[in-house]
Amino acid sequence: MGTPSLIDSKEPLLPATAPATVDPIRKRQARQRKLIVFALLATILLWFHHSRSCSHNHGDKPTSEDIDIARAFAYRAHAHGKPDHKKPPPRGWRAIHEFLKVPNNDSALATSRLVATKPHIAGSPQDLITAQNVLELFNQEFKLPPRKTVPIFQAGSPASRLATLTIPWTSQPRAWIDTYYPVLNTPLDRHLEILDDDGKVSWSAELEEVADDTDPEAGKYVYAVPTFHGLSKGGDVKGKLIYANYGLKADYDALEEKGVNFTGAIVLTRYGGNFRGLKIKRAQELGAVGVLIYSDPRDDGGITVDNGFDYYPNGPARNPTAVQRGSVQFISTYPGDPTTPGRPSYANVTRDDPISIPTIPSLPISWANAQKLLELVKDTEFGPSKETIRLHNNVDDKVTPIWNTMGVIPGHIKDEVVLVGNHRDAWVMGATDPSSGTASLHEVVRGFAALWHKGWRPLRTIVIASWDAEEYGLIGSTEYGEDFHPFLAKHVVAYLNLDSSVSGANFHAAGSPSLAHLVRSVADHIPHPTDDERSLWDTKKDVGPFAANVSDEFWAAKQSEEDAQAKLAPASLGVSPLGSGSDYTVFLQHIGIASSDGGFGGAKGDAVYHYHSVYDSERWQEVYADPGFHRHVAAAQFLGAVTLRLSDSIVLPINTTQYALQLEEYLNVVEGLAQNLDDKPDLSTLRDAIAQLVTESIKFDTEKKAAEEGLKKLFRKKSKFRVLRKLKCKTRRAFRKFFGLPVHSHHDLAAGTYDNDTEMEWLEAQRAEFVSDAELTTLGTRPEGWPQEEPPRRRHPNPIKFIRAVRRVRRVNHKLATFERGFISKDGIKDREWYKHLGVAPGKWLGYGATTLPALTEAITIEKNSTLVNEEAARLTEAVEKLAGRLSA
Repeated sequence: MGTPSLIDSKEPLLPATAPATVDPIRKRQARQRKLIVFALLATILLWFHHSRSCSHNHGDKPTSEDIDIARAFAYRAHAHGKPDHKKPPPRGWRAIHEFLKVPNNDSALATSRLVATKPHIAGSPQDLITAQNVLELFNQEFKLPPRKTVPIFQAGSPASRLATLTIPWTSQPRAWIDTYYPVLNTPLDRHLEILDDDGKVSWSAELEEVADDTDPEAGKYVYAVPTFHGLSKGGDVKGKLIYANYGLKADYDALEEKGVNFTGAIVLTRYGGNFRGLKIKRAQELGAVGVLIYSDPRDDGGITVDNGFDYYPNGPARNPTAVQRGSVQFISTYPGDPTTPGRPSYANVTRDDPISIPTIPSLPISWANAQKLLELVKDTEFGPSKETIRLHNNVDDKVTPIWNTMGVIPGHIKDEVVLVGNHRDAWVMGATDPSSGTASLHEVVRGFAALWHKGWRPLRTIVIASWDAEEYGLIGSTEYGEDFHPFLAKHVVAYLNLDSSVSGANFHAAGSPSLAHLVRSVADHIPHPTDDERSLWDTKKDVGPFAANVSDEFWAAKQSEEDAQAKLAPASLGVSPLGSGSDYTVFLQHIGIASSDGGFGGAKGDAVYHYHSVYDSERWQEVYADPGFHRHVAAAQFLGAVTLRLSDSIVLPINTTQYALQLEEYLNVVEGLAQNLDDKPDLSTLRDAIAQLVTESIKFDTEKKAAEEGLKKLFRKKSKFRVLRKLKCKTRRAFRKFFGLPVHSHHDLAAGTYDNDTEMEWLEAQRAEFVSDAELTTLGTRPEGWPQEEPPRRRHPNPIKFIRAVRRVRRVNHKLATFERGFISKDGIKDREWYKHLGVAPGKWLGYGATTLPALTEAITIEKNSTLVNEEAARLTEAVEKLAGRLSA
C-alpha cells in the first residue's frame, strides 16, 4: 500500500484558529472602497471600448473569414488549453517534440504482423479488411462515436462527394471509405515452354515460387497469388528468343543497329533500369509477340550465391525461384484505370479502349527459369535462338471494386489542407511494399491522435489517405485525384507520400525542389534509428551487415541507376526530383501540388530485397530489413514531423527560390543535350526568364519574412498586456455582476485566448466557395452518423491591424501553395498529355526515373526536332515569366 497523498489525508493543511472579531465600521469602509474602484474601472473600460470602436476604419471592415483566420493564428501563437487541461496544448516545436515520443517499435511491429501475414492484393476480400482496419484505427485513436453502419461510399455518390467537399468546414475528426471501380486482371492458367523441331515440349517451366515452413507465411501462401503481370495481355504465342538486356530503349536501339529483327520474336529482359511496362511497350512497337522478364543476381550488389552467401530463407541472397510480380501499364503514358483516363472510375462510367497497357502477353519469371533460357542464346549473346519458345498467359479482366480509406484531422485554417498518403494493397503479403509504410503511417496517426487528446489542433487541416490498387498502376490515388481535381488544386498545399518505409539501411528522400530544404532540415533533426549521436540523414552513410564481404565493384554496378537521379538533386541537399512509380504522381504531375516521398532503401551489404515476391514477408522484414523495427519508427517520426511543419507553420515552409535556382541547373543539363542537335536552339530567353524568377523569388523571400514577423510582432506586443487584459475582463464581469447586469464571455484575439470548446465554423454564405448550390442540392443530406455542424459563433470586433497582418500572411501562403501549379500546362506533354507538369515528369522511356523540363528535354533527346525544341522553350518561358509575375504581384 502506497504512501497516502495530501488529498487523501484527514488532517487539516493549516492549523485551526479561533474566528476573528469583524469591526462593522471597517467592513463598511472596505465596501465603499470596492465601489470606488469599480466605478473608476467602469469609466476606464467604457473609454477604452469607445476608443477601440472609433478607431476602426469601416471601409476596411473585417469579414468573418478574416476573424476566423486571425483567431487561428492567435491560437498558433498563444495556445491555451481547455479547462480540463493542466497544461496548454502543444504547438510548434513542442508539438513535434511530443509527437516524436509516440511512434513505438512494438506498436509498429504489431501492425506489420496484422497486415503483412496474409495476402491482400487489390480488390480481394482481405484488401477490404485492411481498408476497414485503417478506418477502425482512426476511429479508435480519435475516439470517434460509433456508427450504425460502416461509412463505405460509392465513388460519385452524394455521400462520397460530401465526404471530401465538406472538408473545409469539418469540425471533428472523421473517416470514411470511397469505393472506385477500375478494370483489373487476375491470373488463370499460364505456361512457358521450349519446343523442339517437331513442335513437342522439350522443357516446361515451373512458374510458381518454391517455399517451405522456414518462412511460415511464405510457405503457407506460396500459391495464393500466382506469378503474373498486372494488366498484362492474355494470349498464347510462339517465337524465337531474343535477349535484350534491361529492355531499355537504348538496348533495343543497339540490337536494331546490329541487324536484329524483333518481328515475331519473344523477348527476354531483366528487371532494372526502367519500368517493366516500358520494356514491353518497346518490344511490341518493334513487332515482338511476347516478353519475359526476370530478376538477375548481377543486380543484387554482390549478395549472391556465387559470392558465398546462402539464399533466402537460409541466408541473405536471392532465392533462385523468387519472382517479381508487378504492373505492366505504360505508366509514363498515364496512370490509373486504363479505361478511364482523366476521369474517375465510377461503377457506371463509360469506358474507353485502353492505350496504356500492352497488346502482347508477358510473364515474370525466376532466375532459375531465366538461366535455362539464357543457355539458348549464349552463343550469340542476344539470339535469336534456334529453339521456339511458347508463352501462354490467360488472365481474367474485369471491373473490380477497390477501397480508399480517408481520414480528416480538422485544422483552424480549414481551406488549407496537407494531404498525406500511403498505399495499402500488396502483390502478395508485402511486408516491405507497402506494409512497412502502412505500419509507419499507423504510428503517425497514433501520434496525431495523442496530440489531439492533449488539446492540440493543427493550424491547417490534415487529410490522411490509405490508397488502394497502387500496385496495378497508382489507381486508387489517381482516381481520387481525377475525381476531386478542382477541390485538390484549390485547397491542398502539399502532398506527402510514403510507399515502402523500410527495405534496407539507407534513408533516401525525393520531392519538389520547393520542399527540399524542409525535407532535409527535418531529416537532419530526426535521430538516427539506433545511434543517438547521429541523425536520420546520416543513415545514408550506413552499410548493411554483410558489407565486409562485398566488393565496391559489385555495389557500384547496383548504384548506377540511383546515381543518375542523384545528379539532378541539389548538391547541398541531396533531395532528388520525383519521377513516378508511386502515389504522388497525380498530385504533382497532373494537378501541380508540391510533393515529397521518402523511406529506407538498400545499402551496401544489405540482404537482397525480394521485391513483389512471396518472400517479401514478415520473417524477411524482421530478420533482415529492420530487426527491432527501429527504422519503421524513424520513418514515422520523419513523416509526422514534416506534416507538422507544413500544417503548423504560420508561413508555409515552401522555398520558391530553391526551385528557381534548380531550374537553372536543369537548363544547364538541357543545353548540354542540345549540343548534339545539328540546328542548335537559342535558349537565352528561357535563361533570362529563369534569372528573373530567381530575382523575384528573392524579393518574395523578404516579403515572406516580413509578413510572418509582422504578425508575430503584434502577438508579442499584445502578450505583454495579457495579465492586465485578464484583470480587465475579470473586473468587468465582477462589475456587471455587482450591478445585476448580464455577464458575457469574451474571447480576446489580441490576448491570444481561444475557446477550444466551441469550434469556428464557416458562415453559410462562405460555403458556396467550397460546394456549389447545384451540387449541394444534388448531394442532399449528410450520410448517417456524419458529424453535425454547430451554429456559427458570435463574432467580436477585432483590431484592423491584426486583420491586415493576417491578410498579408494569407496572400503569401497562397502564392507559396500555388507556385507548383504554375508549371501545369493544359496541353500537357507531347504524346502523353495526361502529364501536365513542364518542370518534371517520369521519363518517357524510364517510368520510374524523373526527367526534368520533360517536354523540352524530350524534344531534344527523343524527337530531335529543332522546331519543336523552340516551341517547347517558348512554352516553358511563358510559364516561368508568369510565375515571376505572380510572386511580384
